[in-house]
Formats: sequence, C-alpha cells, structure tokens
Amino acid sequence: MILVYFGLFCMGAGCTVLLPLLVLPFYPAESMYAWWYLYPGTAAIAAGWLITYVARIKLHKTEGTLLSRLKIHQDSAVVLAGWLTAIAVNALPFILSGTYTVTQAVFESVSGWTTTGLSIVDVDKAPHILLMHRSIMLFFGGIGIILSVLFFLSGSGGLRLYTAEGHSDMLAPDVGKSARYITYIYAGYIAAGSILYRLAGMNWFDALNHSIAALSTGGFSTHSENIGYFHSTAIEAVTVILMLLGSTNFLVHLYLLTGRWKNVFLYCETKTAAIVLAFSIPFASFGIYRTLAPYAGHVGASVRTAVFQTVSALTTTGFQTVESFDGMYPPLMLLFTVLMLIGGGAGSTAGGIKQYRLYTACMDLYWTIRDSCTGRMTVHPHHIRSQNRIVSEEESGRREVLSFIFIYMICFITGTGILSLYGNSVGNCMFEAASALGTVGLSCGIMIPGAPAPVLWTGSVLMFLGRVELYLAFFGSIRILKDIRLLLRTVVPNRKGKI
Repeated sequence: MILVYFGLFCMGAGCTVLLPLLVLPFYPAESMYAWWYLYPGTAAIAAGWLITYVARIKLHKTEGTLLSRLKIHQDSAVVLAGWLTAIAVNALPFILSGTYTVTQAVFESVSGWTTTGLSIVDVDKAPHILLMHRSIMLFFGGIGIILSVLFFLSGSGGLRLYTAEGHSDMLAPDVGKSARYITYIYAGYIAAGSILYRLAGMNWFDALNHSIAALSTGGFSTHSENIGYFHSTAIEAVTVILMLLGSTNFLVHLYLLTGRWKNVFLYCETKTAAIVLAFSIPFASFGIYRTLAPYAGHVGASVRTAVFQTVSALTTTGFQTVESFDGMYPPLMLLFTVLMLIGGGAGSTAGGIKQYRLYTACMDLYWTIRDSCTGRMTVHPHHIRSQNRIVSEEESGRREVLSFIFIYMICFITGTGILSLYGNSVGNCMFEAASALGTVGLSCGIMIPGAPAPVLWTGSVLMFLGRVELYLAFFGSIRILKDIRLLLRTVVPNRKGKI
C-alpha cells in the first residue's frame, strides 16, 4: 500500500526535476547543464513507475481500497516518505553540478521544499536553470507534495494523507477537487504577481521567480541583495501583498474571492495577524529610526523598512531590504525572533507555531484568569469564533495546542544550543534557529556556504521539522521504524533457522 504512494512520489519528484529544462529555449547557452536534470529526473520517474506497477499487481490480489486499510499513523509515514523522497531527488542536480557537497545540496533542497529560503547558492553566478529549479521547489513545497499528487486523483481516498500533511482547508467535498481549487488559486496569484512585478520594473524572469518566492513564503531571490536590490517602493508593496496572501489559510482565500468579507474578518487568524502587526510595526519603526543605518533619522524610510521586514518575518517569507541582521539593535532582533516563532496561518504556505495556536493559547490564558477571578459556581462557555462558526473548548484542542507549543520551544532551544557550540552569540543563534524552524529564511550569517557541516545539518533538520509539523514527523518516524521491524521479522530467519 505504502509502496504505491512511494512510487507516485518518486515520479512526481522526477517531474519537478525536469521542469527547469523549460527555461532552455530562453537561455540556450545553458544547455550544457541539462544533464544535471535529465539523469536524476528520468531515473526517478522510471523507478517510481516500476515500484508503483509491481505494488499495484500485489494490491489487485487483495480486497479493499488503498487507504482504508492503512494502520494507525501509517498515513503520517506515507507523507513523511513523500517529503524525504522529494528532497533527496531534488538534491541530485546540485550534487551533479560539482559545485556543492552532499551536505550543501541537501541543505538547499530542504530549504526549497520547506519554503524557508536559507541558501548556500551564489545567485549572482548561478545559471538561470538552477535559479528556476530553486523556485520550482518553492512552488511545490508551498502547496505540499501530497496536494501535488492528489491534484491528479479523484475521490476521497486521499483524505487521510491530505489532512496528515496539515491541510485543514477542504474547499470541495472531493479531496481531488479541493487540491485542484487550491492549486488554481495559488497559480492565479503567482500569475497576477508576476504581471505586477513586471509593471513595477522587473524583467520577466525575476518577476516569475520573486512571485513564486513571495506567495510560497519562500524568500529565494535571484539577486544576492534580495528585494533590496531593486530599491523600489512599488516592488516592496507588491511583495508585501503576496507575502500576506501566502500566509493566509486557503479557505480564507475562498471567502475573499467569493466576496464573503464578513467571514474573512471574523476569522481568528486575520484578527491575530492584524493585532501583532499593529504592535510590531511602530516598535520596529522606532528602533530602525534610532539605530539602523542608513535609515536612521529618516521617518519615511524607517516606516517603509519596518512594514516590509515585520511582514516578512511574521509570514515566514524571509525577503529582506536591510543589508544584514548581524549586529542589529538587540530589541529589534528579539522582535523579529518572536515574529518568526509566531509564523503565519494554519493551512497556508507559512511556517512557525501558527497564528491559530497563538490565538488559542491566549484565549486559554484569558479563560483561566477569568475563571480564577469569579465564583466557583459560575459556569462560563469557552469558545473561539473561527471561520464564521463557534468552536467549543473541546474542538479547539487546547491541550494539544499547548503541547505543540511546548515541543516547538524545546526544538527551538535545542537548535539554539547546537548553533552556539560553534562560537556564535546566543542572540544570533536564537535568531537563526527561529528562522530555520519557522521556515523563514532571514539570516544573521550563521548558515552560510562556508558553515561547518553540523551547522547545516542542524538547519536542515530544523527546517524539515518546521514544515512537516512536529507531530507528523514524530508519529511518522515511529511508524516507519515499527514497519521496518515487522518486515525484518517476516523476512530474516530466527535463531532456529525458520523464516
């Protein structure tokens, strides 16, 4: 059962590796790099087809549907295997280029598929085909590997995989139709963003790459100076809009596109993001105005930079207009670290703890204080208004939310500790760990091309955990280990020599 989906993932990953070849008609001089993508792409498609073909022959001899017979947490194992397969296959072109080590290739592939944006590629010297490869990883990583596969399927058989990947936004009763609706909305925004970028002064190649990176909240740029390369207020405004759209739940997009504005503003994450930004932007503006060159003393430039960087941090995009975060005013570093930990909306392309969990935790604190200050015989209804409906205390999963935040902070502290072992300041390590775990991409110079291999592997693990969600990674890993152990018991002879 699992091998069927594993084969589909291999074929899907192979197709994503072949897609960068589409830029060769526009840049024919880069045809010499085509083999970086032809070999791993065709090999992955062939291997995936063979695995799926053999597995389906076995399945036809059994009864029942494919996913109805998956055991507990095997859906998590399937999703986990899909993400690992996509990362491994898409790392091969970087290795075949001969410029990057295995560690660097895996780091860049993880950063792309998790839509983080931390990079070890010298984008000023990299060929266009490699830059497009990075953006394609952002595109499919943003909507998710499972959703990409379900785009071509129909029926409700993939619902368990769909929800296991973290999608809570069913836009249609059929999971295949829902996946297609989300992809159409996603692609439509990218097309619109590309046109707006072109009108703002970008060339078409930069416009397409930055539109994908902004909407996927990835942050990969085609210039080493990032968005600051363009020095354009119009480009920054388009980027801010795309970043906010990318960090919004796709169900809210459906409300937005169908004119149901009341539902948009009643949604708890919309209110949470508005409140966080309302407090963060003035604080960041004041800090930038007082301390950050070359904006110090310039009110307009300080506010403009503060708006862009706070939105970039909260939406976990990682675009930047400032030259460097290393040595920044400590309160500003703390603010951006907190924003990166909060992250974007649930079911969106953004990472972080997610705004829904922050809202639920704050409401839980409010309920606890309120109940403690009132009489014991007083009964208070606990509810959260979300998506134009009342969600009860039990439905909101308060205990699960608080457990997730606790585990998330443990990962954050652990990552900070590992990075600090290599002589970096604790403040910079907190910033970098929050950026990796929140799949943000802002950097203060720790995860760079010349960084030690353990630093890059730590970043890769943090980025992966932040994208696939901690529970999925935990339960999926346990399920895989259990299945491997059961497989070995049936294949490997016991001590008496019997199978």
